[in-house]
Order: sequence, then C-alpha cells, then structure tokens
Amino acid sequence: MKDETGQPEFWETAFTEKQEMWGFEPSNSALLTKDFFVEKAVRNVLIPGIGYGRNAQVFRDNGITVTGIEISKTAIDMARKHYGTDMIIHHGSVTDMPFDNYRYDGIFCYALIHLLNSNERKKLIRDCYNQLSDNGYMVFTVISKEADTYGKGKFLSKDRYEMFGGVKMFFYDRESIHAAFDQVGLFEITEVSENYPLFLIKCRKPS
Repeated sequence: MKDETGQPEFWETAFTEKQEMWGFEPSNSALLTKDFFVEKAVRNVLIPGIGYGRNAQVFRDNGITVTGIEISKTAIDMARKHYGTDMIIHHGSVTDMPFDNYRYDGIFCYALIHLLNSNERKKLIRDCYNQLSDNGYMVFTVISKEADTYGKGKFLSKDRYEMFGGVKMFFYDRESIHAAFDQVGLFEITEVSENYPLFLIKCRKPS
C-alpha cells in the first residue's frame, strides 16, 4: 500500500499507534469552510483525506452530506466508531481519484495536497475540480513557507523537504498558489493559523 507521503503504510502505522492524534475538535479551517459552505447553500461535500472524521462532523451538523476518501483502514474504522456508519468513505489514496462519478457542491481538502509530489498535486487539483458541480466550490488548505519547519529536513526539490521520519512536504507561498490554482477558479487566498500557518484557498467552478 502506497500512501500520500510516498512511504508504504505510513498513515496506517500513524493512526494505529497514535489513534485520535488530533483530538475531536474540528480545525479552524473546517469551521471557516463550514460557515462559507452554509452561506453558499452547499448540500454535499467530498473530503479527500478525511482521516477519522474530526473535520467532517461540523458539516454534517449543519445538514451537509459528507463523503470521504481515506487511505488508512484504521482511520476509517475510527470514523465509523465515533461518527456512525452512515457516511460513505472510500478506502484508497487520493492519487487514485475519482472513486465515484458524483458531482459535489463542495470539496474540502485539509492539509493534504502539500504531502504529494508535483504530478500528484496537479492531478488532485484537476480531479477535485472535475468532481465539482457547476457553481461548486473547493477549498484547500496548504502549509505556508512561514512555518518554522520550512527549509528544515532533507532537501528534495524547490520548496519541498522530507522530515518527521519520512513525511515529504511542499511549502506554499502566494506565487505558487496562483501557479497551481489560477486555472481552476481561484478567487480568494487567506491566512489561517492552526498548529502551523496555513493558507486557505477558495476556488469556484463556473456554470
């Protein structure tokens, strides 16, 4: 099994050993995106890299149907335990999207794309855009070069480093965000703070 970091079974091991490693509170980014999706009357959301579901429940609590994609079977089992069995979660890597032919009103991709290599990042953006309905919105969060881990670890390529025992991360700035997202309806970039500084990227698919 390959995972988003390029290390076999990295996430399966992480979720097995650390379980609910991020707690149960949704991220700041998920709360901001929930408010935005509610304002835009989004009815269904795809969450690539849903993990054990901590960022999913806030959407469901607001009447939004959530579908997930998750590479770790352990994480899926945890999501079922904590949030019920009625949520569709496709088991596999986001690099193998699409898992269904559904078009979603919204897509929320949290702190995932920066774990992929250049070709995988481009494919994920395109795959997500292709699964948006007309007038649909996709929101990505990416790690910023302002993070204190930027430039640390093993240099892989421009703005990409390997650290934390095998995690490969690409660090974004506004220029690289525009280069990646301008062609898929980018209309807003904001800064948001989690455990590290992120950019919140909003795109809209025209009708």
